[in-house]
Amino acid sequence: MNLLLKNATYIDWKTLSFTEADILVQEGNNGKIKLYYPGEADESNVEIVDCYGKYVTKAFGNGHHHVYSTLSRGMPAPPHIPQNFHEKLQYVWWRLDKALDLEMIKASALFTAMECAKNGVTFVIDHHASPFAVEDSLETIAQTFEKVGVSHLLCYEISDRDGEKVTKAGLEETHSYLKNHQCLMGLHASFTINDKTLKSAVDLAEKHNSGIHIHVAEDRIDQKDSIEKYGYRVINRLKKFGVTDLPKSILVHCIHLNDEERNILKNAESWIAVNTESNLNNNVGQFSSARLGDNIMLGTDGMHSDMLRAAKSTYFNCLRIDKTSPDKLYARFRNIHNYTYQNGINGDGENNLVVLDYPTPTNFNADNFIGHFVYGLESKHVQHVISNGVLIVREKKLTKMDENEILENSREMGNKLWGKLD
Repeated sequence: MNLLLKNATYIDWKTLSFTEADILVQEGNNGKIKLYYPGEADESNVEIVDCYGKYVTKAFGNGHHHVYSTLSRGMPAPPHIPQNFHEKLQYVWWRLDKALDLEMIKASALFTAMECAKNGVTFVIDHHASPFAVEDSLETIAQTFEKVGVSHLLCYEISDRDGEKVTKAGLEETHSYLKNHQCLMGLHASFTINDKTLKSAVDLAEKHNSGIHIHVAEDRIDQKDSIEKYGYRVINRLKKFGVTDLPKSILVHCIHLNDEERNILKNAESWIAVNTESNLNNNVGQFSSARLGDNIMLGTDGMHSDMLRAAKSTYFNCLRIDKTSPDKLYARFRNIHNYTYQNGINGDGENNLVVLDYPTPTNFNADNFIGHFVYGLESKHVQHVISNGVLIVREKKLTKMDENEILENSREMGNKLWGKLD
C-alpha cells in the first residue's frame, strides 16, 4: 500500500528547497514520490501518516560498514595489548572474525539493521568477514537486513591471511551470491592479498559488472608491504590490475597517499569512503581530500550506524586537516546516492525518506539548512523512516520486527562469541 505523508515540509536533498506539501510515496523497489498541495491528494487506498510540524527528506546511506564487528561492543580485552595497527588487527579483529558462525552473523546483522533504520539509514554498503563461516554468510546478512527493511550492497572480505582454502571459499561465496544479487567483490587490503587473488577478484568483478570494495592505505603498513613485495605503491598496484577503472569500486580510508596516487584517484572512476572516527580510534592518521576529486562519500567502518554523527565528526576533524566546508561535507554525506544512481544500484530510490521532528529555536530554511545540518540535526530527531515506500520505523520503533527479541538474541550471541574468544 502506498503512503501519504500529510502536512509535511519537504526538503529536497539536492536543491535544499523547502515545500509545504502532502507527499504520496509509492511502494516498491526504486518507487517514486509525488508532491501535492495540502489537501489535494486522493486519500483513498493509502496509509496516512500525519507529518504536521515535521520535515521530510531523503533517507541516509552508509558508504562503508562492518556487520561482523557488532558483537564486539564491550568484549573482553585481547590476550596481548596491541602496540600498533597491525597488532590491533591480529589480536582484536582477526581474532573476532575467526570465531563467528552463522548464528552470530545473523544476530549481528539484525542489530545493525535495527540501528541503521532507527537512525534514518535505509541503504548500507557492508564489508563482511567470517573466515570460518564463509558459506551463506552474505545470504544470511541479506535476508536479515530485508526482514527489518534496510536495503544493502554487500561483499565478502577476501584475504590470503587465513590460507588458500579460506581465500577460495571467499571467492566462491561471492561468485555464488553475485549470480542472483547486486554485490561487490570484497578484498581486505593490499597487504593481505597476493597478485593471484587480486586478479581473480578483478576478473569476477568485470564479469559481473561489479566493483572492488577494499581498504586502502589505512595504515603505513599497506604501503610498506606493497613497495617491498611488488615494487608499487598501493594505488599504483590497484590501478595496474584495473581496480580504479571500475566505477563501482570503493577504496576505503585512503590516508597515506603521495601526490602521484592522489592524481590517479582524482582521474579514476572509483570512489573513496571516508571513516573519520575509526581513523581516530585506530590512531592511523587523518584523511585529507587534497587533489582527490569529488567521488568521496562517508562511512562508519562498523563503529556505529549513525550517519549524522559520522558527518559531524568528519567535519570537526577536518577543520584543521582537510579544511572541508560545511557545503562540501553535506555533499559527501549525500554522495552515496550519486554512487548508487550512477551505477544502477537498487534500493536507494526516491521512496527512501526520513521524517524529522526537529523543534529548532531558530528559523530553518533553504538558506541556512547546512548550518542546521552541522550544528543542529541529530539522529534523536528521526521520527519515522520509510524504505522502498514502506514505513519501517514509526514513532522511533521498528514496525516489522520486535526490538526486544533482537536485543535478547544479540546478547545471547555476544556471550557465545565472547566465550569462544576466552
